[in-house]
Amino acid sequence: MDAARRARVRVLKVIHGWGSSGEGGKLGPAIRRSLRLRVREGKARLVIPGDRFSSDTAEGRELLSRHPALRSDPDLNRANPGITIVEIGHESKQEP
Repeated sequence: MDAARRARVRVLKVIHGWGSSGEGGKLGPAIRRSLRLRVREGKARLVIPGDRFSSDTAEGRELLSRHPALRSDPDLNRANPGITIVEIGHESKQEP
């Protein structure tokens, strides 16, 4: 995320898959927990699970209003639980 911020990337799509059991794996929830901590630290602004990455959700509309180019993302409105969308935050600390 630090490298993405330095490169001025504003949104990341994390592809973690759903798991082979058909019930969801452990990786996606663990990644989302970690990313929610990055929100608290100011390193991420918004974390949206793939199944909530939709123009029908409040967080989806919020993200799309700031990043309209995401309207062409193939995962928008697809309820894909194997991805997580992360809006990079703007830390208040000085970067090296």
